[in-house]
Amino acid sequence: MRARVMDRATEERPPIHRHDDRHQRDRHEGTSAKGALDELYRREYRPLVALAYGLSGSRGAAEEIVQDAFLAAHRRWQSIGTYDMPSMWLRRVVVNRSVSAVRRRLAEAKALTRVGSWANRPDLLPEQHDELWRAVRRLPPQQAKALLLRYVDDCTVAETALVLGCSEGTVKTHLHRARRSLAGALPHHAPRRTHDD
Repeated sequence: MRARVMDRATEERPPIHRHDDRHQRDRHEGTSAKGALDELYRREYRPLVALAYGLSGSRGAAEEIVQDAFLAAHRRWQSIGTYDMPSMWLRRVVVNRSVSAVRRRLAEAKALTRVGSWANRPDLLPEQHDELWRAVRRLPPQQAKALLLRYVDDCTVAETALVLGCSEGTVKTHLHRARRSLAGALPHHAPRRTHDD
């Protein structure tokens, strides 16, 4: 049986045959449609907000992105509810909308700069670990997405590949390059070597 995780365009991808907690929790045999969506919301809301925050850099935008993703899931629940892993569909929506939000904010910032209203822009909320998040957002988009899915959202390499629509080898390459870039950008956070290689 094919894993119905994403939309029809991605159904050619091989299914993920896993029997971990996330996969089992995504299956809601015998549960009402409303109950299944409510349970998915309770379980996935916070991890999805963390994922969106890591990509967008704004807690407010992250919460709005995740709420919009759940609204889209609610509207299409008759279809999405039949997927083996609806949480992976939500992750793809959150990743795509987060990237779109960043692009939109950059376009708005450029437009404000051109019209001279830059001084009136709203202040960003102070966040912990700003230096790290700025470095993550400076990574190439696919590397940042892979890094956040793997380490913030705790997806496996296979799940990350499924969400990003690429192979597991490509995900591993993105992760390696992202870690190397972050170690160079944040040398005081990198682990110290105890011997020469």
